[in-house]
Amino acid sequence: MGGKIKTWKKRWFVFDRNRRTLAYYADKHEAKMKGVIYFQAIEEVYYDHLKNAHKSPNPSLTFSVKTHDRVYYMVAPSPEAMRIWMDVIVTGAEGYTHFLV
Repeated sequence: MGGKIKTWKKRWFVFDRNRRTLAYYADKHEAKMKGVIYFQAIEEVYYDHLKNAHKSPNPSLTFSVKTHDRVYYMVAPSPEAMRIWMDVIVTGAEGYTHFLV
């Protein structure tokens, strides 16, 4: 779901463990980055079945990524994809803390 205008749009996400980022683009050609989520900013990743899921095009596949500045609402294409993305984002964000001294 968009940050300023609350409409649902397709986005292409790229998980980069080396840069510790989750970048997103308008499409899979990755021509122009629309935004980036830094692992260190991620506070929580959760299944959003109450708050905003009812507004989603597919409530049962909606999950949220909460950062210091914003909550990103995302819809996965399948239950398996949702589990994988949530796990990868949590693992990446938690993995980042292991490098902090």
